[in-house]
Amino acid sequence: MSDPTAGPDRPIRLGYPSSPQTALDLLAGAGLSEDRAVLEPYDLTDPFSALRKGELDVLVVKFGPQEADLATSGVLHHEARAVVVSASHPLADRDTVSVEEVADYDAFDRPGAFPAYLWDEIVPPRTPGGREIRRRHRVNTIPEMMALVVGSHAVHLSVASLADLAPPAVRVVPVPDLPPAPVCLAWSRGAELPAPVARFIAAAEAASSVAPGR
Repeated sequence: MSDPTAGPDRPIRLGYPSSPQTALDLLAGAGLSEDRAVLEPYDLTDPFSALRKGELDVLVVKFGPQEADLATSGVLHHEARAVVVSASHPLADRDTVSVEEVADYDAFDRPGAFPAYLWDEIVPPRTPGGREIRRRHRVNTIPEMMALVVGSHAVHLSVASLADLAPPAVRVVPVPDLPPAPVCLAWSRGAELPAPVARFIAAAEAASSVAPGR
């Protein structure tokens, strides 16, 4: 019997960082059904390792990685910023919250070998008003982050799609005074992309209403 994961028309091995919904939306926008891809969450402690090892074909990435061995698509869309807090947190019942208020609480440092320059985009060291964001907590996974949030007043600045993963004891509150996160696709620079992967990237860019990026 032939292997459905091999051959010129095999499914796309598509990695994503947190919620799979963004990956599903990009597939749909490119005119592909969910069964045309194998979706895999990637390790946040070393986010590009599976791509570099050839275990994934392409990644959904946010905030524009600048890795010499990776190529990226243009920006496909933008995702709103948000803060993750416990349901009992002083900010939990707000419709929106300013990042200046988020700075009152301890935040999270980067997991593992996550690139420092990208973490500065996710959890900036200072607010636009100049307040320090105290990046003191360090965990390796989203469930670990959510568990620490539930048991404390810790906050995690991130993106709105984390609401897809939040348990009932967690709230994800919009932070409108941080710029939204650019979302694009990344793959190994210089690699010969399988035809389905190349078609997916081209179709995703063609379907985007965002001006082309680098």
